[in-house]
Amino acid sequence: MSITIQAGAVSLADWRRIYRGDTPVLDRSCYPKVMASAEAVARILARHEPVYGINTGFGKLASVRISDDDLLTLQRNIVLSHAAGVGDPMPVPVARLMMALKLASLAQGASGVQLATVEMLGSLLEKGLTPVIPAQGSVGASGDLAPLAHMATAMIGTGEVWVGDVRTPALVALAEAGLSPLVLGPKEGLALLNGTQFSCAYALAGLFEAERLFASAMVTGALSTEAAKGSDAPFDPRIHALRGHNGQIEVAAALRTLMSGSAIRASHLTGDTRVQDPYCLRCQPQVMGAVLDMLRQAAVTLLTEANGVSDNPLIFADTDEALSGGNFHAEPVAFAADMIAMGLCEIGSIAERRIAMLVDPALSDLPAFLTPRPGLNSGFMIPQVTAAALVSENKQRAYPASVDSIPTSANQEDHVSMAAHGARRLMGMADNVAGVLGIEYLAAAQGCDFHAPLTSSSTLESARALLRAGVPMLDEDRYFHPDMAHAQALVSSGELAALAALPGVA
Repeated sequence: MSITIQAGAVSLADWRRIYRGDTPVLDRSCYPKVMASAEAVARILARHEPVYGINTGFGKLASVRISDDDLLTLQRNIVLSHAAGVGDPMPVPVARLMMALKLASLAQGASGVQLATVEMLGSLLEKGLTPVIPAQGSVGASGDLAPLAHMATAMIGTGEVWVGDVRTPALVALAEAGLSPLVLGPKEGLALLNGTQFSCAYALAGLFEAERLFASAMVTGALSTEAAKGSDAPFDPRIHALRGHNGQIEVAAALRTLMSGSAIRASHLTGDTRVQDPYCLRCQPQVMGAVLDMLRQAAVTLLTEANGVSDNPLIFADTDEALSGGNFHAEPVAFAADMIAMGLCEIGSIAERRIAMLVDPALSDLPAFLTPRPGLNSGFMIPQVTAAALVSENKQRAYPASVDSIPTSANQEDHVSMAAHGARRLMGMADNVAGVLGIEYLAAAQGCDFHAPLTSSSTLESARALLRAGVPMLDEDRYFHPDMAHAQALVSSGELAALAALPGVA
């Protein structure tokens, strides 16, 4: 499907749709601003004054004046020289999101690019041509130079693009799509390279994956509470109203709704000798509510960034000025990515504690390791170890990237954000959390099986039925990996989360 975007006013829901596969189509009402910006660059050049990135070198070489005869070569050279990334290619959905972010930025008419350049970027998106972009090499200041340079190389007919799942020389792919390589005018190479779109795309992708994981964790957490015959008293709205945090209040309400009508819960309303549940059950509103509030704050920051202009210098056509600043510095994105990383860490951490509780008969009053014949069978012993390993790996990855910096460009660019690294790690962290939640899903469903013929709420029974359609109860030990892969897929795809109306990030 296609989606029309208005430069500078794209909603978070629309950015999510682009990440999930919709094709952005630019509203042409921005065209006059784009053309006016390019015309302003021509007038600025006519004054024969040094203007950074238009008729000077770049970075530490900004004091080197470039002759008029070399201005086009200058822009081509910056693209080729800066295409110095390494590592595996960006995932295509993230790369396309990055391209859409750059398209929306250029379309605001502050970057001095030709209309043909904006249209080329839109054509690549429309025709499904995605540049092959190595994912490592940006420090998140002076823009995401290396990855954006790799994007720009495809636009000038160099490098490679994905055509479907086939890596194809860019020049060949452009020709087959009926497109001609761009000849970059003054300022255009720098405008394409400078900006935070790589970091922002990865951070948004991490946010969108965290949304699904948060919702899935709400369902698996409620199911684990049922499996452990935990109390829903800690979810009483009066408790959370007294503290006042919106996320906490919403999470408690969602957990009450998820467990409403449960026969398992009704079976131990009276006569239960336990006074309080472990924190992993009792404190779900406090922990997951805090995660929700933090993800929402990150969403606010990233939406602002996605709709902003972050290259340098910026062109103001009304006054024919090119103003150098620092909008390329991705500190806001770095902070948002760090928040998302911490949220992912905590979603997985508290879920792993619920798994550990369920497999321990001293805590859950269930068979050891959730197997009917412990000893002969190991049951969920090692899946819990796997969950612990994934959680610890995420803890190591969650160290704040934003507190790091390293000087670059001969100390001209002496403080950087590390937003690119901070955002890029989120996808791997999300995969780890999905693995943990998949294991909890299996364990919680298995725990509830031991309470038969008692059933849980209608929503949680639907969650169990969704799992049991592909994974039977574990009566005897079997090859466990396929069960885990199936459960993780239900988490990652959003199928589990879709079963319930749960609080969203935005």
